[in-house]
Amino acid sequence: MPNAVPVIDRIAASALRVPTDAPEADGTFAWDQTTIVIVEASAGGRTGLGYSYTGRAAADLINGDLARRLTGEDAFAIPRAWERMVGAVRNLGRQGLGATAVSAVDVALWDLKARLMEVPLVRLLGAARDAVPIYGSGGFTSYSAERVAEQLGNWVAQEGCRYVKMKVGSDPGRDLERAQAAWAAIDGAELFVDANGAYTRKQALAFAERYAELGATWFEEPVSSDDLAGLRLMRDRAPAAVDIAAGEYGYEPDYFRRMLEAGAVDVLQADATRCGGITGFLRTAALADAHMVPLSAHTAPALHLHACCAAPRLRHIEWFHDHVRIERMLFDGAPVPARGLIRPDLSRPGHGLELKRAEAARLAA
Repeated sequence: MPNAVPVIDRIAASALRVPTDAPEADGTFAWDQTTIVIVEASAGGRTGLGYSYTGRAAADLINGDLARRLTGEDAFAIPRAWERMVGAVRNLGRQGLGATAVSAVDVALWDLKARLMEVPLVRLLGAARDAVPIYGSGGFTSYSAERVAEQLGNWVAQEGCRYVKMKVGSDPGRDLERAQAAWAAIDGAELFVDANGAYTRKQALAFAERYAELGATWFEEPVSSDDLAGLRLMRDRAPAAVDIAAGEYGYEPDYFRRMLEAGAVDVLQADATRCGGITGFLRTAALADAHMVPLSAHTAPALHLHACCAAPRLRHIEWFHDHVRIERMLFDGAPVPARGLIRPDLSRPGHGLELKRAEAARLAA
C-alpha cells in the first residue's frame, strides 16, 4: 500500500511588532517599527514555518479565509494550494496585503514539505549553488554621514561583504556628502545606492553621473518603479558601470513580465515575502532567466537563502539591517555570513529556522 498522503491539519498566524534600534528612513518613507507575520502550517506530525514583513491584518486573513481553503488539503500539493490562496484573495485584491499573506503561508508549506521528507529545502528545490553572496544594506537617510560610513565599513571589515548599500533621496542636498563618506569607508567594496523612487528623471540622470564618479555600481529605483519608461531611460543614459535595479514591489508574475519586457532593469529584484513565497519567487526567477536578466533577492535573507541557492542567474541577497536583526532575534538557525557569503545549514530539515517562542511571546506581550 502506498504511504498515506499527509494532509494539512492546522494553519495559524500571529503578528509581532518589533521596534527598530534607531529611527529609520529611506527616500520616500520613515519608520520606527517593523511588523512580522509568522505562520505555522502542520501536517503528519510536522510543522513548517513561514513569515512576511507586512501588516497585522495579514494574520487575520491567514487565520480566516486562507486556513479554511487549505485545511484538509494535500500538504505536498503546493502549486494547488498556491492557486487556491490566490483565488481566495481575488476580491480583496491580489496585490499588497493579500500577496504578503499568500507569501507567508507558501513559505510555511515549502518548509513543511521538506520537513516531512526530512531534507533541507534546497535539496527539495534542487541546488544551483552552495552559497549566495550578500550585500550589506542600511545606510538610512535618518543616519548621519558618520553613522552610514561606520555601518557600511563594518559590513566590509566584519562580514566580508563585497557590496554595501545606502539609502538616498529624502534630502538630495546631503546625498553626495553621505555617499562620499560611505565610499571612503568601504575599502574598495562596491557602493550601491537606493533612492526608493525619490528622484525625478532629470535628478536621477544627474545623480547617476555623480554616484558613478564615487565608484557606485548599482542605482536602485532611481525613479518610481511604476515608471517603466523612466527606468528604461536610466538604463540607456546612466554610465555603463552602473546597474539599474528595481522589482521589490512586485506582487504577481505579470508585474515582473511587464518590467522585463520594457527592458527597464539591468538586475531584477524580487521579494518572496511579497511575490507569492517560494513558489512566486521561483516563477519570477524563471521569467528573469528567460529574459537573460540577473535576479537579486530583496531583504529577508534567512527566508530567501534556500530558494536563492536554487534560482538561476541569482546575483545576491540583500543583507538588510532591520531584517537581519529581527531574524536573529526570533529564529534559531538564522544564517551567519563568512567572507561575504551565506550558506544553508544542510544538517537541518526545511529552511532550518526554528521559532524562539519565548522571544515571540515577549514581543507579543
